[in-house]
Amino acid sequence: MDETVAEYIRRTVLKIPRDEIKMMLQKWGFLSEAQLQTLNFHQIKDNISQEVVQLCEENSADIKQAAALDIIYNHIYQNKRMWSVYQMRKTGEELECFDLTDFKKKFKRRLRSALKNVTITFREYEDNAIWIRVAWGTPHRQPNQYKPSYVVYHSQTPYVFVSASVLKSNLPLLCQALIVASNYHDIREMELRSHSLNSLKDIVFKRYSQNFQTYCPKPLPGRTVEPESVDLRIINENRSEKERIQRLNQEAFGDGPQPILQFAQYKLETVFKTSPEMDVLDKKEPFRCLVKFSSPHLLESLKSLAPAGMADAPLSPLLTCIPQKARNYFRIREKRGLFPGSFVSP
Repeated sequence: MDETVAEYIRRTVLKIPRDEIKMMLQKWGFLSEAQLQTLNFHQIKDNISQEVVQLCEENSADIKQAAALDIIYNHIYQNKRMWSVYQMRKTGEELECFDLTDFKKKFKRRLRSALKNVTITFREYEDNAIWIRVAWGTPHRQPNQYKPSYVVYHSQTPYVFVSASVLKSNLPLLCQALIVASNYHDIREMELRSHSLNSLKDIVFKRYSQNFQTYCPKPLPGRTVEPESVDLRIINENRSEKERIQRLNQEAFGDGPQPILQFAQYKLETVFKTSPEMDVLDKKEPFRCLVKFSSPHLLESLKSLAPAGMADAPLSPLLTCIPQKARNYFRIREKRGLFPGSFVSP
């Protein structure tokens, strides 16, 4: 077994919590059950990793087996990576039967035609998710296994979730390989990013119960508080205001927890509204800007603004509809045929 492969396997084992090493090695399936029985999982991790490497040497492990173990680790600890959402588009509405073998063949052929020094590993999961690990090299260097890109593609959907390596110059190659292998025409980033892959899936697959732009002004219930004291009126007024904010927040965000979204942006075009006396602008042109939001938990942060007294209720639809706006933004540009900067298949 090559020394670089042995070192990579050792480092991968060291990343795994000791109580989970046996479970991950069993999922890996490269070592036999008899070999796993010889391992002492109660010793320090460095010794465990050395013993695993010795067993892998007996089985003549190569970089593909090592990469498969890394995929298993990243699938379990997927929140350690930052994920971006991409959406692909077909020229027509035709539906095609998905062939996994054909997908793998086309993906490898397209990527290796542009870059020979690249390691590509696939793993399928039960929810029709195909995990792809790509370790990038250069024309004169072997692939760097410690800075791979990860792609999660759900067959029969246009959505791809990408956790790119630091080498962003490889992103166009990755996108080209995806659209060729999946028989789409072009691909574009949806401008949604998060460490929580499952939350991004909930947003694009519409698997959570957030309500969008459903607020209609409702009259406040009539007050029945007797004017016994100023303090009693204040207490009831505060209670009514809290109930109103809670009701409007529920209408805007729904009942359940929000998906963990950490970045969102969209383009905004509006106009200044001023009185005729002020006349701030000589030319009545729209004001264009790029709005960016970032937070450890963006949607929950927005949801807490009104109850915390930091914003009036209801919040603007510009804030409550960020995931929906990201989806609509792509659809509107698709109808208009506007895809500057997208990756188009030849």
